[in-house]
Amino acid sequence: MTFFITLFIILMQFLWKYVDDLVGKGLEWYVILKLLFYAAMTFVPLALPLAILLASLMTFGNLGETYQLSAMKAAGISLKKIMMPLVVLSVIISVSAFYFSNNILPIANLKFRSILYDIKSQKPAFNIKQGIFYNGIDGYTLKIDKKDKDGKTIHDIIIYDHTDRMGDNKITIAKSGKMLVSPDKKKLILYLYDGYNYIENTSRKNKINRPFQRIKFEEEYRRFYLTGNELNRTDESLFKNDYHMLNIRQLSETADSLKIQLKDYKNKFINFYNRKNKYYSLIDTNEIVIPDTAKILNNDFLTNFKPSEQKKIISQAIKNSRAIKRNIEFRQKVYKSKETRIIKHQLEWHKKFTLSFACLIFFFIGAPLGAIIRKGGLGTPLVISVFFFVFWHVITIISEKYVKASIITPALGSWIASVIILPLGIFLTYKATSDSSLLDMEWYIKFIKKINKIIYKRFKIDLFKYEDTDNL
Repeated sequence: MTFFITLFIILMQFLWKYVDDLVGKGLEWYVILKLLFYAAMTFVPLALPLAILLASLMTFGNLGETYQLSAMKAAGISLKKIMMPLVVLSVIISVSAFYFSNNILPIANLKFRSILYDIKSQKPAFNIKQGIFYNGIDGYTLKIDKKDKDGKTIHDIIIYDHTDRMGDNKITIAKSGKMLVSPDKKKLILYLYDGYNYIENTSRKNKINRPFQRIKFEEEYRRFYLTGNELNRTDESLFKNDYHMLNIRQLSETADSLKIQLKDYKNKFINFYNRKNKYYSLIDTNEIVIPDTAKILNNDFLTNFKPSEQKKIISQAIKNSRAIKRNIEFRQKVYKSKETRIIKHQLEWHKKFTLSFACLIFFFIGAPLGAIIRKGGLGTPLVISVFFFVFWHVITIISEKYVKASIITPALGSWIASVIILPLGIFLTYKATSDSSLLDMEWYIKFIKKINKIIYKRFKIDLFKYEDTDNL
């Protein structure tokens, strides 16, 4: 139940984000349903850890609230034995999550991203509004000043014909008309009444004399093809090489191939640079650069040439230096992009495992916390779950950005969030199974009373009224 609730909330966020790309394009219901289905599958790595955390909190919170945990402990059943069936279930879910992340998620990403790309590329559905220019038809721009309530009768029509790619050389104006769309919605049919066709001959061969034609008509029939308004599916093979669409084996092979390509690119650039600039390659870069090198060259080297030649030599040297600098900066950007692509593949490889590990950690956080708070339902457990999950998710996003910026390694960036919350899960599980006072709310009440008495004796300040502390 919690899994589908969290998945539904994340899916609603997706709809709010892409609602502008979905509305007004005349999409069929099954296309939107297919998009939402594949989108929901891609959100499983985000929804599953939160669902396990919330479910474990609710389960043990409900057991604690109804004193079933106390009854089982009184019967000699330890919390470790109570948790064991759910531990086995969490392990099964974690293994299934790894299988899903490695085998199903790449296919879901491929389907989702390809159909989302096609929807974004699709033109808006045919909808001419009165008083507004409409350019949704290739090669034409239309304007209708007024439409009657029947949606067919139109008045004061202007049509600009750009099919010749010579500007506004063909214009049609009509006082009234009728607008119809063919049953297959692929053609727009206009019946125009009482108007003129203005045609200006703007041939490239005759740029001086341009004949102008004005043709009056009482009735004219025009037909326009509404191309691009239907959803055209792109070949999915164009997207399959992206790192989101690969499994562990493919990610490893692709990363190794990219490393070889990066090394070859670096060696080729070094060889090209040394061959093209053989004199610069002889400079010892370990030597300290003298700030006034230009003055030394000017005194010892440039004095052998005429003043006019000296200016040419300096100008040419500046041009060569700038050209070399631009070339190095360009090569550096290309090298950085190739390196970032390798990092993304390595990061995605580690994320296949972190999903399963996060599911286990969140269970060992949620179960002891549920025994602590002793509250079931969706109230307090939801608040606590969201707090821990947001903390984990924010660390994950920040670490991934550091990885893509080459500040930390992909392995560290992938596992750092799980490693940070792992000690908390171990600590809570240990305290829960050892029946520590950490799980006893009466211990906290006594501790608050002691602090209140100490403060009252020293500072004469009563933080809590005695009747309030007695009823805590």
